Amino acid sequence: MMKIYHNKMCSKSRCSYDLLKDKGVEFETIEYLKKPLTKAELTELLSKLNIPAEDLIRTSESDYIQNFKGKNLSELEWINAMIKYPKLIERPIVVKGNKAVIGRPIEKVIELLSE
Repeated sequence: MMKIYHNKMCSKSRCSYDLLKDKGVEFETIEYLKKPLTKAELTELLSKLNIPAEDLIRTSESDYIQNFKGKNLSELEWINAMIKYPKLIERPIVVKGNKAVIGRPIEKVIELLSE
C-alpha cells in the first residue's frame, strides 16, 4: 500500500493527496505534524528518497531561519532537527514500495504511480 506524508494546510500536499484519490489508489495518510516521525521512520524515509537529510529541509520555514540557517549540521543532527521541528520536512512525500518522492512538482508523483 502506498503512503503519503501529508500536511493538509499545504496546497502542494493537497494536490498529491487529491491525485492519489482521483486515481483510485489505496494509500495510507500520515499527518506527520500531528504525530511526528521517529528517528527510525525518518531514516527509512530518507533511504527510500535516496537523499541526505539536509535535502529534505524546508529552508523557508521560520524554524529553519531562527534555529539552523547558516549552520553546518551532520546527518544525525538534521534528522534530530526534523524530529523536533516537523514543519522543516519537505512535503508531500509519497511512498510506493521501496521508493519515495517529494511531490514537487506533482509530475514526480505521477512518475512514481507509473512505475
